[in-house]
Amino acid sequence: MKSNCIAAAVLGCVGVAAYAAEPKVTTSDLDRARAYLQQTQEMVVGATKGLSAAQWNFKPAADRWSIAQILEHIVLAQQLILGPIREQLARSSAPAERDYKRIDEFVIAAMPDRAMKFQAPEIIQPTGRWAPAESMARFLKNCEELKRYLETTPDLRSHVVDAPALKALSKGVYQSMDGYQAILLAGGHTERHVKQILEVRAAANFPTK
Repeated sequence: MKSNCIAAAVLGCVGVAAYAAEPKVTTSDLDRARAYLQQTQEMVVGATKGLSAAQWNFKPAADRWSIAQILEHIVLAQQLILGPIREQLARSSAPAERDYKRIDEFVIAAMPDRAMKFQAPEIIQPTGRWAPAESMARFLKNCEELKRYLETTPDLRSHVVDAPALKALSKGVYQSMDGYQAILLAGGHTERHVKQILEVRAAANFPTK
């Protein structure tokens, strides 16, 4: 089944150890990521509030996802970042010198943009494993865990992993992401799929109740 998604990476990247101490996540960086995670969390809650079972499960076409499937996919992508990607970041080498601020801006601008659409890897394809209420509970729990990751990890800039999502979006200009950018990517991915939820709700035959 096709989706409108790209996945983050789970493989480490070799860098230059001498660069490990720089740069650091600044106070303004923290403020920005906090606000973005909160904003995208509220977007999901608002876009799905009060949906009936028929509305949760409505599919605009046979090859399109329902809102229930979209939410499940968002949760699976969060879990990928909080699990394998976070583990790979902790084990990876220090990054070579890179324009991290420019990459930050690119993640926030490009990840939510649905002009480019991709098929989700099997690992984050929805299968109906959770009812919408369970998916929402997991989503909110993951949001809190992403916030803790942001607040409690002092070396978010000190390690990088290969990032196929950024490679695809940037046409190869950007190859890797650090921990801070992985958090931004989680928010951007959520925003991307809130837009997809709103597209489903705007379908001509979307159930009225």
